[in-house]
Amino acid sequence: MAKLGKRTTAAREAFAGKENLSVEEAVALVKGNAKAKFDETIEIALNLGVDTRHADQMVRGVVGLPNGTGKAMRVAVFARGPKAEEAQAAGADIVGAEDLMETIQGGTIDFDRCIATPDMMPIVGRLGKVLGPRNLMPNPKVGTVTMDVKAAVEAAKGGEVQFKAEKGGVVHAGVGKASFDEAKLVENVRAFISAVSKAKPAGAKGTYMKKIALSSTMGPGVTLDVSAAVEG
Repeated sequence: MAKLGKRTTAAREAFAGKENLSVEEAVALVKGNAKAKFDETIEIALNLGVDTRHADQMVRGVVGLPNGTGKAMRVAVFARGPKAEEAQAAGADIVGAEDLMETIQGGTIDFDRCIATPDMMPIVGRLGKVLGPRNLMPNPKVGTVTMDVKAAVEAAKGGEVQFKAEKGGVVHAGVGKASFDEAKLVENVRAFISAVSKAKPAGAKGTYMKKIALSSTMGPGVTLDVSAAVEG
C-alpha cells in the first residue's frame, strides 16, 4: 500500500468524523485545507433523487454565481455577419460558422462554453455527438441559443455556471477558488444549491436532494446538512 504524503494525511485527519456540516463550516474546512501549490477550485456535488433516463426527470439549468467562478472562461460563438461582430466585441474567444464546425470535427475544442444564434443550429446540430457528451451543446433552455449574443457572452465571462444531471443523478460544478474569501464562497455555494433546488423536475419522486458534498481539487470532501443548506 502506497504511503500517504504529509499533506494528504493532515487533510484526512482534519476531516475525520466531520459530516453534515453547515455551509459556513464546510467552506471553512475545505478552504482551510486546500494547500496545493496552485489555487484549487472549490467543487460542489449534489446527489439527486432523479432518473435521468426519463425526460421528465432531467435536471438542467444555469446560475450566475454572485462572486464568479475565478476561472477564465473561453467562449466560442457560432454566428455570421453583424452577430459575429457583436460576439467579438463582447469578448468571445472564437467566432465562426462552417470553419468552426470543421475545427471541432477535427478534434480541436479549445473553449468552455459554446453559444449559437438560432440560424446556426443546422450547422451546430452536426456536432451533437462531439459537444453533447461534454455538456457544450448550445441549448435555448440555458440561454446559449440566442440572438442576444452580447448578453450571452458577457454572462459566460462573468461567472455564469451551467449544470446538468449526469447518469446517476449527480450534478457537480466549480463554485469558486480557494483564494476567495469564505463569505464569497458561502454566497456562491448557496446560490448554486438554490438554483438546483428550483430546477426540480415535475417527474421527480421522493427525496429530491439526497446528498451535498463540498471539496477542493486536491482535497477530501465533506457532506453538508441538506435541509439547512436548502433552507438557507
